[in-house]
Amino acid sequence: MSINRRQLAAINTLFSNASPLRKFMAALVLLAALAAWLWPQPGGGAQTGAQLQGTVVAIADGDTLTVLDAAQQQHKVRFAFIDAPEKAQPYGQRARQALSEQVFHQAVRVEVIEQDRYGRNVGRVWRQDQDINLLLVQQGYAWHYRQYAQKTQSGSDFARYEAAQQQAEHDRLGLWQQTTPQAPWDWRRNKREAG
Repeated sequence: MSINRRQLAAINTLFSNASPLRKFMAALVLLAALAAWLWPQPGGGAQTGAQLQGTVVAIADGDTLTVLDAAQQQHKVRFAFIDAPEKAQPYGQRARQALSEQVFHQAVRVEVIEQDRYGRNVGRVWRQDQDINLLLVQQGYAWHYRQYAQKTQSGSDFARYEAAQQQAEHDRLGLWQQTTPQAPWDWRRNKREAG
């Protein structure tokens, strides 16, 4: 359980000379945080290493989707190891469409690797025995996100994803048809710096 600023301030308030009302409010903040930690809300993140199974009910972009499980809970999933073009980038809409063609309204299994800062499950998505993350790289609709993949991806999988990207580049598939495709992490950084 990590502690955010609000919870830290509440702890400080409890041990300060604050009024009883402020201490009571601080205690409520801490109780709410404890309750959320002990009893996560439906649709929240799965535990790292967990398996999610369900039907894909929404495609946000080329590397993010929503899975509806058997308990009718929705789970937002960001694909691990890859990064697809943003929707506003060239091939962003095509990457979203390629993902949709593979998994929309299909049963999938997600190997949850971690939770990201937005509370999404980050994982490897499987449709039957097909690694969809790898498939998007093979089709040229995503980059192998090396800087993050090297932290959690096995050596053999890392090599397989690298080879898939090199082959897609060589064959000029998908986004590799562009003269100078811009990686999404560079595109996002440029937008932040410009705005």
